[in-house]
Amino acid sequence: MALKLDEAVGKLEINGATDVDGVEEPTLSGIPGTEKDNDDSDDEKDDEAVVKKKKKRKPRKKKGGANSAKTQSSPPRVPVSNLFPTHQYPVGEEVEYRNDNSYRTTNEEKRLLDRMNADFLNEYRQGAEVHRQVRQWARKNIKPGQTLTEIAEGIEDGVRALTGHPGLEEGDNIKGGMGFPTGLSINHCAAHYTPNAGNKMVLGEKDVLKVDFGAHINGRIVDSAFTMTFDPVYDNLLAAVKDATNTGVREAGIDVRVCDIGATIQEAMESYEVEIDGKTLPVKSIRNLNGHDIVQYSIHGGKSVPIVKNQDQTKMEENEIFAIETFGSTGRGYVQDDMETSHYAKKADAPNVALRISSARSLLTSITKNFGTLPFCRRYLDRLGHEKYLLGLNNLVSSGIVEAYPPLCDVKGSYTAQFEHTILLRPNVKEVVSRGDDY
Repeated sequence: MALKLDEAVGKLEINGATDVDGVEEPTLSGIPGTEKDNDDSDDEKDDEAVVKKKKKRKPRKKKGGANSAKTQSSPPRVPVSNLFPTHQYPVGEEVEYRNDNSYRTTNEEKRLLDRMNADFLNEYRQGAEVHRQVRQWARKNIKPGQTLTEIAEGIEDGVRALTGHPGLEEGDNIKGGMGFPTGLSINHCAAHYTPNAGNKMVLGEKDVLKVDFGAHINGRIVDSAFTMTFDPVYDNLLAAVKDATNTGVREAGIDVRVCDIGATIQEAMESYEVEIDGKTLPVKSIRNLNGHDIVQYSIHGGKSVPIVKNQDQTKMEENEIFAIETFGSTGRGYVQDDMETSHYAKKADAPNVALRISSARSLLTSITKNFGTLPFCRRYLDRLGHEKYLLGLNNLVSSGIVEAYPPLCDVKGSYTAQFEHTILLRPNVKEVVSRGDDY
């Protein structure tokens, strides 16, 4: 989920058996006559009983096979906790620190500190596995002609099922589920667009679609995004942004200044061009969009990671979590608020003010109990059964309790793309926890 440059954000603390079918029936030999005496009849009965008894021992094949429980459904509905019975989830891509921090790889103190974070790390890895499995399905199934509502609900239903938290009971979504609403921003719109109720927008063949969603376990938010197109004319735009994101992931690390990361991202991004409708266009970094740190239950923790060169001397620190995301554009490389707002979040440092509108008071209670400081959208309020809540919601925004996140757009006619990964700056190694085979 993108962080706008001038956005005000709150800061929080991180924390077999043998087959006997072929047994022959006993026969009588060496006895004249065709009639069997009583003893022989008794023997036959005994022998038949033995055969029947042995047949009962034949093992039955289990339906589905041993591996049936380890397969994800389509659409994804099997909780990942069922797929990993030991509840130990896959480790992300581990990258050793470089230069002055290379000692951390083998330093026993740092390795001990890392082991002390086992529970925290496993929650992140569970969320990352949810994200990978849901997006794998989404990338295969998103097609032109689908409505944005259909796409968003498909992703969100998958995340809720795989985390095991449907989010309909009070407080369930705070335990796990959607880390923030599914962003489905098209073409010149770069970020923070998700359909509200009644939205009829349909994905087109020539559209550039950014898919940005988060999964969380216990407030440990995995934030990752990708871009989909259905026309190869946009391939260079996607290549530029993917290269820029991977450059940012590579350069990020403990004690690294964010301004240096921004400079290398911009250099990678702006080395590309794209030809659209016979025009050769430079790919520009969107200078007022940034990556950001993530803290428990807060998608924007207070630090930002620029994607252009600037003078921000802030350093990344041990045990911090960052979303490294980059945006490329064929337009001005600058976004502004536009279109209807759908994303909201309660501020971590929300003021305690008197609310005169009763609907605002009841809505705030529901937001606090169901989302806390996690971002939500109007569809999520609809899903909980709220009606005619816009007056109360707008009152919460104007009172400074809830932050509104309008869609962020470049000039109309331009195209924007996004890729994003979540990285964990562990004491002894950097882990790209959201990395997958896809990107």
